[in-house]
Amino acid sequence: MNFLRTRRHSEQYKWWVLTCTSLGMLLATVNSGTLIIALPDLERSLHTTLLQLVWVILVYMIVSTVLVLTAGRLSDLFGRKNAYVLGFLLFSLASLGAGFSGSGTQLILWRVLQGVGGAFLFANAAALVTDAFPKEELGLAMGTNTMVAAIGLVIGPVLGGGLVAIAWPWVFWFNVPLGLLGCVWGSLVLHEMARRDEQRGLDLLGTSAYVVGLTGLVLALSKGGLSGWSGSLVLGGFAAAVVLLPLFVLIERRGRSPMLDLTLFENKLFSAASAAAFINGLARFALMFLFVFYFQGPQGQSPIMAGVELAPMAIGMLFSSPISGVIADRHGSRGLAAAGMLVTAASLAAMTTLQAHSAYWQSGVWLGLLGIGSGMFNSPNTAAMMGVVPVHRRGIAAGSRVMLQNTGAVISIAFVMAVVTAAVPKNVLFKIFSGVASGLSARQLDPFIANMHMALWVLCVVSLVGAVVSMLRPAHVAQVEWRGLEEAA
Repeated sequence: MNFLRTRRHSEQYKWWVLTCTSLGMLLATVNSGTLIIALPDLERSLHTTLLQLVWVILVYMIVSTVLVLTAGRLSDLFGRKNAYVLGFLLFSLASLGAGFSGSGTQLILWRVLQGVGGAFLFANAAALVTDAFPKEELGLAMGTNTMVAAIGLVIGPVLGGGLVAIAWPWVFWFNVPLGLLGCVWGSLVLHEMARRDEQRGLDLLGTSAYVVGLTGLVLALSKGGLSGWSGSLVLGGFAAAVVLLPLFVLIERRGRSPMLDLTLFENKLFSAASAAAFINGLARFALMFLFVFYFQGPQGQSPIMAGVELAPMAIGMLFSSPISGVIADRHGSRGLAAAGMLVTAASLAAMTTLQAHSAYWQSGVWLGLLGIGSGMFNSPNTAAMMGVVPVHRRGIAAGSRVMLQNTGAVISIAFVMAVVTAAVPKNVLFKIFSGVASGLSARQLDPFIANMHMALWVLCVVSLVGAVVSMLRPAHVAQVEWRGLEEAA
């Protein structure tokens, strides 16, 4: 009787967990979409520089990327429920403060706090789901979370356009009730299922090396495209990255309580899937950032219409993610993840045919195809990674996955920014990035479009590399084998 009662409770609990983690994914993706669509309005309202405007996005990603492993480590030590609820609370408080920002600098500081909250959410979502679901259903669960994220990506840009029409602070204030709801819901439904890691300690030295090294690299890339590559800040940033990022790996290899547990990467499936996650972030993440300025700049669309026109990418993810998760559970994830990267590469190559005044159906089709490829890759790859990790290390493993994917995403945005701004006159750039490019001639827009094509070709090649890496990893373990292992245990 006790066994049946426990099993029944477990069957119910896993769906409660999924609702909570899905709410976290919805909050993160809606916030991302609403903010990106509002960037041209922020540039006009707060009189930011182009570099500040880019760093409103980048600083959040850097902080959440660097701290996600520390957050994962803290959750393994002190409990995932408390860490996840704390993430909702910090995100809500930072969103409230961000709406009152009077300058680009103030907004960037509030985004730092948002990044801390985001780190706790990102580090624990996959771990909570993996704790609650059996391995043979993990792909479905991850696919559902990805599907909810896709819904957020559909809603976010359209909602952002409507909120900007009221006033730009509502882009941030809208997050507050969602975050507080997540706080209350997580407190009510979550409980600890994994035993806490007995090995104590935090890796402050490794964290410091990584944050300074990654910040230096991203600052050098983003500023170099705008101001030239010979400036002292640019050279200093590259120098910090060259010295500190390899030093970080050395620290992690020798530390007693490393931020990044390198022993996880001794598993070939985990290490190859992690590399593929990094490459996917590098290849795909800058696309929404780039197309917001393409739609509002050369195409002259309003924020609301730009949001609507971005929707096909998220709709593609919405349909392909849960289907891919189910297929991966039954037939394995390796081929599916590789196919997703190939579809992404094909869509990126097709995007290089777009011109300043191309008909919308062209960009809509290619964005939809890219969304399908992303959904095919994400949920199977995540399920394969998390399914091979011991229960008490899932917090740090989930953090490792997010750290690598977000590192790729941060570098992606900084790289694309450097490429698209190179050799484009400053007055043209400001008009494109503030959404008032309708008066520019085709000849003035040509350098921006040519740079956009160059960036897309590079991202296409990166996706092809990701497909090769995905195929080189071991096959996903079949659910029959998992059951045999569990029975043997």
